[in-house]
Amino acid sequence: MATNPRRAASSLAGVLVLVALAACAPSEAAPSPDHHPVAETSAPPDPQPRQRPENVLLTTDRGRQSPGVVAAGGGDAPYNYGPTVMVENGRVRMWWCSQLGYALPPGDDLLHSSAASLDGPFSAPDGSKAVPVLSGTTTGFDGMHTCDPTVVKAGDTYYLYYTGAAGDHAHGNAIGVASSKDGISWSRMANGAPIITPAYDTARDNTYGSGQPAAVFLGGWFYLMFTDTTGAAAGWNGAGQFVLRSQDPTFRRGVQALGEQGFADVEATNKPRTRSVVDAFSADLMWIDALSAFAIAHETEQGTTVTFWDRDFAGHPFQPVLIPGRWREGPGLVRTPNGHAPVSPQDPCGRIPLDVVRATVDGWANAPTDLSRFGIDLAGAPGCETEDEAVVLDGFAVPSPENTLDLVVDGELVRVERRSVAERLAKGVLDRRPAAVESMPLVGRVPSGVEAVGGPGGQVGLLVDDKLWLVGGDDVAKLNSSPITQVSGESWEEYAQAGNLRR
Repeated sequence: MATNPRRAASSLAGVLVLVALAACAPSEAAPSPDHHPVAETSAPPDPQPRQRPENVLLTTDRGRQSPGVVAAGGGDAPYNYGPTVMVENGRVRMWWCSQLGYALPPGDDLLHSSAASLDGPFSAPDGSKAVPVLSGTTTGFDGMHTCDPTVVKAGDTYYLYYTGAAGDHAHGNAIGVASSKDGISWSRMANGAPIITPAYDTARDNTYGSGQPAAVFLGGWFYLMFTDTTGAAAGWNGAGQFVLRSQDPTFRRGVQALGEQGFADVEATNKPRTRSVVDAFSADLMWIDALSAFAIAHETEQGTTVTFWDRDFAGHPFQPVLIPGRWREGPGLVRTPNGHAPVSPQDPCGRIPLDVVRATVDGWANAPTDLSRFGIDLAGAPGCETEDEAVVLDGFAVPSPENTLDLVVDGELVRVERRSVAERLAKGVLDRRPAAVESMPLVGRVPSGVEAVGGPGGQVGLLVDDKLWLVGGDDVAKLNSSPITQVSGESWEEYAQAGNLRR
């Protein structure tokens, strides 16, 4: 079974809880061959690490938690745990491990629902609490159980990494991957075979195997952190988190493993696991752009501890922080589609929201359930010190030296004369000008009253120096006192585009 490794470790003391699973999901098509290639086929080399003091102390504030349970499987689901949480297009999406009595085959199911806020309530489009989106194949490595999801988006494709098991037996867990265009309908990749299997570096009594993946897409690379109780660097009880990366979402080629000397090429994903980044089960991973640091969330005595690593996992740039509150099973960090930290709309460089969803109690089957949200903010963070970190300013408007506003667009500045226009275009307006902005080039100006051009599908652009700055609809043109000239689709295509100002 896709048994939790913490419970597997507990079996040494004779307290292993065997959960009777009966699960079911809509029938699936046969596993499909690899498809949905990622747009980025090559990745730039990792930037040179910045020299920053180690173990910088970060302050925290704005502690928070949901007023109650935010999501559940409904029906006779005895447990709900292992969530992955994504903020996308103004909605919060969540996938997690549960069990629904009407899904087949019997076993763990992956559920999905969404909400307008982190405090829920989460629900499916049909009004139910959740909908199963992936279940066992009956014949594959994941024949009975699919659990522990992590979802990351690269380009226009979602990738789901998950724990699968064919039945309730030792060393039964391995990691698979599926792809989707909507996050609901999934097609198994790698011909339905596991992409990560136990390394069997050493014999331990914890027979869980490999699972509990956490994925991040960064600089053209898929980073995958996961548990392997058979790894050489796992703790005495099997706890340990290992990291692989590849530009291939199926990890079939170009794989690098994190070892004692950093990342190095390996021939297969089950090569000896010599380096663990945290001694824990059920951990989650996120990249924080404003700090150029990875964040790993894992459970400790008082709640969720978040530890920080630099890009190469060579050092700790910041001291750990704690998200307090009750818990029973591992956290799901609230992340953007590519697995990065959400950006604070008030202070994108100095404030980082850290929120998790985690199971808080044991249910009637002695399995973790009752998903609730907990969070804090990192305050006074020394963010945006480099060009890479300043990416969090994209789409924000900042004061300019000319008593106007500068709109940050892909690392460049566009000076907008009319404040109301900049406010409508920006996803946030800052009251101070961050130092990182000073190194950004000024590439354009948008005066008030310039001509606007309307094209097919309601597109509107402001015409400056014979080039169009796309601004979305006619609302921005009206704010800018710009008369709109409607043109045909053919004429629209003839205009050179300066850029897209609507974030």
